[in-house]
Amino acid sequence: MKRFAIIAAAVLCVAACKAPKEAMVMARYVPERADDFVFENNLVCGRIYGKKLEGNPTSPGIDIWVKTPGALVADQRYKDELEGGRSYHIDWGNGKDCYKVAVSLGGGASAPLVENRLQYPATNYREWEILEQTPEKVVFVLSYPEWQTDSILVSLDKKIIVTADSYFCKVEDSYSFSGAESLQIAAGIFLHPEQQTVVDQFIGTDRYAIWEHASDQSVEPEDGMLGVAVFAPGAEFTGCSHGDDHGICVKTVKSGEVFTYYFGSCWSKGDIKTAEDWFEIVKNL
Repeated sequence: MKRFAIIAAAVLCVAACKAPKEAMVMARYVPERADDFVFENNLVCGRIYGKKLEGNPTSPGIDIWVKTPGALVADQRYKDELEGGRSYHIDWGNGKDCYKVAVSLGGGASAPLVENRLQYPATNYREWEILEQTPEKVVFVLSYPEWQTDSILVSLDKKIIVTADSYFCKVEDSYSFSGAESLQIAAGIFLHPEQQTVVDQFIGTDRYAIWEHASDQSVEPEDGMLGVAVFAPGAEFTGCSHGDDHGICVKTVKSGEVFTYYFGSCWSKGDIKTAEDWFEIVKNL
């Protein structure tokens, strides 16, 4: 009997070792909701707008979905919204969509900066591809077809790398263009001064962070705070865009050269409770 018990224990051990690891990241195309592309890890969640939403809005901006740390939530939010009538603009216990993007960079997109003005793509992303997906990492590319900025024709392949246990996602933007030897690209954050935005006090040459009340309270008032940041190693300028509606990090690139930066966010109902805590995280990236 003892021998059989040992064999049984060994079989259970092998089965446990082969059990699939629970996913801590996800990314997918969401055709059931206007061609959204959603991504998340165990700490952050967001989405980017697709073709069916063009005009409402046409925007490259990253929409932040705040969440409490732990389980993946995006699929359930879409299902509850579309099938159960439970709006994801309401906090049902683990967060919600409460960040206003409109036509902007949202919480960390990028765009060419021509004559100190952001030049947004003429369309939302039109193609997508998942390059890698494991329980702890997902890599995908969103493509924006050619558009005109002043006299320059530009297209964009945006690669985003989402890894577990990080408040930040890595971006590798590849801009292809003709009509110029180089182009300034700005990665940035849409600012909402009416929400008592606090800007970090350590602005250098490569990062910009804010702490503010939720910017979209059309469905449910928000009593939490949002932290948002971009970090662009090697940036040549950090500050505000024309009109002071974005905090941006700017770098000059050649056609086909990769512009690498990071965007991140947090919610005060999670583990990061204060502006000081958030700014310290951004400072130490």
